[in-house]
Amino acid sequence: MTMIKAFIKGHPILTYYVLVFLVSWGSFLVVGGRGFLAGTSWQTDTTFLPAISAMLLGPPAAGLLSVIFISQKAGLCELLSRLFKWQVGGRWYATALLIAPIVEAVVLFSLSQISSVFLPKIVTVADKVSLLLSGIAIGFVGGFMEELGWTGFVIPQLRTRFSILSTGLIVGVFWGIWHMLQMWWVGGTSAEALPPFFFLTLYFLFAIAQLTAYRVLMVWVYDNTKSLLVAILMHSSYIASTLFVLAPPTTGISFLFYSGLFTITLWFIVAVVALVTGYFQIDTARKLSRGE
Repeated sequence: MTMIKAFIKGHPILTYYVLVFLVSWGSFLVVGGRGFLAGTSWQTDTTFLPAISAMLLGPPAAGLLSVIFISQKAGLCELLSRLFKWQVGGRWYATALLIAPIVEAVVLFSLSQISSVFLPKIVTVADKVSLLLSGIAIGFVGGFMEELGWTGFVIPQLRTRFSILSTGLIVGVFWGIWHMLQMWWVGGTSAEALPPFFFLTLYFLFAIAQLTAYRVLMVWVYDNTKSLLVAILMHSSYIASTLFVLAPPTTGISFLFYSGLFTITLWFIVAVVALVTGYFQIDTARKLSRGE
């Protein structure tokens, strides 16, 4: 037991990722494995949503267990203080809540000039209020559960050693991979006439690149606020806008075209933030000046 504790304290990030994948993927397969392995449609399989819900247990379980193992009560108190830190300035709330929906809306309205299939869902659906409320509610639950792990534990750990950009890249790539089973199930029935291998490969690559770009922005916002609450809201905004309120019912080549443009736009914003604020470069310079 002493050796295990020593290993966990010496390798906190590795321990977190092992735990998060074991709990999330294990739970996903236990709950929805039969439908997932059989390749049933995610839209009609009754185990899909329970499997996604079970997968969400991974980040908070891994994050809280890691905090308890490494910092005990003091770590939990510190996490709670960040969770309830709300006095961060209006511009950071605006940044956290508006980046995802604005980018999504601009991309979709631009593409809708080519085809109406790209119109945001909120424009085409009849019951707009239900869509909006359900999107916000599900988005908040998902953001809360996930960020107890990503921002609650792993990002502060990485920021002691890496820059904002490097931290965002590391967490973003693993964040994308963490969604792999979910993406495989959804993508497996969304290829239309495209070869499944071709569609899934591009779907995975776009999704990982997209989530990584957004995570870099999330780390930047968190670094300026030190608020877990703001990180949860930023994540919630992404889920609500990209998966529910604005998400167009695209599949096949239309989906890949939309997803690729959305990804490119997010990386463009990352570049603009880096150039205009200089924050990424300043952060790196500070670490170099300390000999890190």
